[in-house]
Amino acid sequence: MAITTAASRLGTSAFSDTKPMELRPNWTSEDAKAVINAVYRQVLGNDHIMAAERLTSLESLLNNGQLTVREFVRAVAKSDLYKTKFLYPHFQTRVIELNIKHLLGRAPYDESEVIEHLDRYQNQGFEADIDSYIDSAEYEASFSDSIVPYYRGFSTQPGQKTVGFTRMFRLYRGYANSDRSQLEGNSSRLAAELAKNSASAVIGSSGGSDGFAYRPSKQGVMPNRTFGRSSQGSSDRLYRIEVAGISLPRYPWVRRSNKEFIVPYEQLSDTLQQINKLGGKVASITIAQ
Repeated sequence: MAITTAASRLGTSAFSDTKPMELRPNWTSEDAKAVINAVYRQVLGNDHIMAAERLTSLESLLNNGQLTVREFVRAVAKSDLYKTKFLYPHFQTRVIELNIKHLLGRAPYDESEVIEHLDRYQNQGFEADIDSYIDSAEYEASFSDSIVPYYRGFSTQPGQKTVGFTRMFRLYRGYANSDRSQLEGNSSRLAAELAKNSASAVIGSSGGSDGFAYRPSKQGVMPNRTFGRSSQGSSDRLYRIEVAGISLPRYPWVRRSNKEFIVPYEQLSDTLQQINKLGGKVASITIAQ
């Protein structure tokens, strides 16, 4: 049962309304294909997979019944594809956050859990740490050999701490989002809360609440123009575009920052194109008046 009756506002309905994917006895090739895609989606953080990136040899082993779902998950998590996407570009604490999310379907419960995995990674290596998740009693009880890992942090289950629910929202940013495209980049999401042993605030993911990923600039300046064009004389309906990581064309070059733009409907499309050219990521578009 979902822990909240307003799951659609929090962006979790895609999981609370969907049953776990399982490769049952007498499965067909279509069943195997669906499981393979589900494993890619979960273990690779909903990141898009190109045809050339697919682990075709591992897929064949699963299709031939030579690998269980658990062993296929293990192989994907140890692959160079996974390492390229999540190990090499990220700080170690972020890697542990993602491993727990991808393989156990939840957020870290406390700092000691992260430290345990960091120690294992340092002393035994990355692959040994991956084994520690998949060979754990928690994985066995939750997924066993035939169920694809899924996000359990959004539901009440025996053995789960309540704090895991709030922390899951710091890691999960929407069904249409991937773990490589989040606005906060490769930094840890939970380091501060775990160090303080405090719960995270529940912030709705993409489409669930206004401006979910936007953080206002320290100056707090609300603009009345967009890219130098006045919004006066246009239609009465104005839109606020909240943008993260934009670089305005100026000299000297300044670091990327969050910006807000107020634009009339007539300029909305052109402004979005300009934001895209400047490398900005739109956090939300809402009606300003």
